[in-house]
Amino acid sequence: MCGRYALHAHPDVVALQFGLGTAPRLRPRYNISPGSEVLAVGAAGAGRAAADYRWGLIPHWARDAAIGQKLANARGESLEEKPAFRDAFRHSRCLVPASGYYEWRTIARAKYPWYLRPADASLFGLAALAATWQGPRGSVRSLALITTPANSLTARIHERMPLIIAPADYAAWLDPGSADLRSLKDLVRPYPAERMSAHAVSARVNTLALDDAALIEPLAQGPQQPDLL
Repeated sequence: MCGRYALHAHPDVVALQFGLGTAPRLRPRYNISPGSEVLAVGAAGAGRAAADYRWGLIPHWARDAAIGQKLANARGESLEEKPAFRDAFRHSRCLVPASGYYEWRTIARAKYPWYLRPADASLFGLAALAATWQGPRGSVRSLALITTPANSLTARIHERMPLIIAPADYAAWLDPGSADLRSLKDLVRPYPAERMSAHAVSARVNTLALDDAALIEPLAQGPQQPDLL
């Protein structure tokens, strides 16, 4: 799964990597969790635009927004099968810029957090599905991050990882007119391990109220650090 990530890149860097006409308004965030507002990039006319979405997908047919609490992630293997994700996979795909994400490694029933980031770029493009729900107080834009089986690096930490789209594939993923589901499904695969790096971080990240740059700093040592890489 993917339950926490960070976005602290300069807005101009986000705009450049994701092909935005204007830089989004951002503040550095180091502990983004489901239920919060997140930045996502989607198709907009002949270009792309960034907007805020609630992390936790609320399907357009939902009776209650609370369903979003259970739909923060969508398994890539079953996107066409699940009613909550099927329409969004066909017609409403987006990308979530992320400087890196957190995952927890279990050792002897204890969980230790790790931070995974790009090895050769400033940002990941996390694949997501979006929906707009009409509620009693107006419309709500929401999304779910897609996950895949882990690659050879992340498998040492957790069995799942977020679906990361390479920049060369952004256009294909975001194209709202694409009806070639086979080509889209070809993009639902683990990101290359050699294009990622990982290091253990402080358990401070477990506290949602904390949001500072120290959360992504490598631990000098710890039981979870040896023999991973």
